[in-house]
Amino acid sequence: MASAPQAQLPLFYNGIEPLSSQVHADFRLQVRDKAPFLADQHAVPVTVEEFPLVQRFLPIVFSAGEDPVPLALMGLNEGVNTFFDEEGKLIETNFYVPAYIRRYPFLLARLRPDTDELSLCFDPGSGVVGASEEGEKLFDEGQPSEFTKGILQFNEQFEQAGARTGMFMKELKELGILMDGEVSIQPDGAAQPFVYRGFLMVDEAKLNELRGDQLRKIVQNGMLPLIYAHLFSLTLMRDIFARQVNQGKMPQPQLV
Repeated sequence: MASAPQAQLPLFYNGIEPLSSQVHADFRLQVRDKAPFLADQHAVPVTVEEFPLVQRFLPIVFSAGEDPVPLALMGLNEGVNTFFDEEGKLIETNFYVPAYIRRYPFLLARLRPDTDELSLCFDPGSGVVGASEEGEKLFDEGQPSEFTKGILQFNEQFEQAGARTGMFMKELKELGILMDGEVSIQPDGAAQPFVYRGFLMVDEAKLNELRGDQLRKIVQNGMLPLIYAHLFSLTLMRDIFARQVNQGKMPQPQLV
């Protein structure tokens, strides 16, 4: 699965700087069709709101560890992305790009530990935000532009979705229905199967054994269809494997 980001920085971010009308008055966002940071990224976090769309294109699994998060797999091996090319350009015309990718290089961050207030920040090393004559204005006459207001709203919605995703994962852990995942794929002509581990998934047998009150709860709070979206998406593991083979990114029989 995706490695935990270091120094408390989220995945993809090399630094975080608060967006300021004084400091960044002439900054613009350069909209590009390439995201180089995705070229060798095989997994990306997703929120529960995205499960119905993501499960049509990508397997949804959960990271291993004490605080698992949902991850969409774009490849089965570290460094392999079957939906974006080596320059980070999307190679599919029909594909759902997860919100975590779309929010970059912006995010909401808590700048002081003694407050819950979140500020709109950006990654100064992204290469797409800076003083320029071209691109989308971030400020207009000292005030956030309409474009920036849209970015803020998107990030606020993302944070809210993240909080709901955290509650979903807490419920899964309390129900005790998560288990270590394993997928074995036996290609034609291969002497040994390719076995992938290192992630969590819902144990369907334990799901079916839930007490009536537990089942009623996850039906009423909307968890059950999300759980099945996750389970249905796992059938796409073999599709991702086939994409790797077809793209000449032959996987190695190792842990994901």
